[in-house]
Amino acid sequence: MAKKKIKTNKSAAKRFKLTGTGKLKFHKAGKSHLLYKKSAKRKRRLRGTGIVSSSDARRLKRALPNL
Repeated sequence: MAKKKIKTNKSAAKRFKLTGTGKLKFHKAGKSHLLYKKSAKRKRRLRGTGIVSSSDARRLKRALPNL
């Protein structure tokens, strides 16, 4: 019997991208609105992308088999 295909979790596929070394990167939350009450230091730390921790990456790689 053929092995069953695993479906990609589409919501996760839109939120995570793979780096060149195979790690998962994501955009940090909290930088879309209500910015006037957040300090400049806090907004600066929210810039760019973050790298998913190794324990979470294992779960996400199962949800994203074709990534």
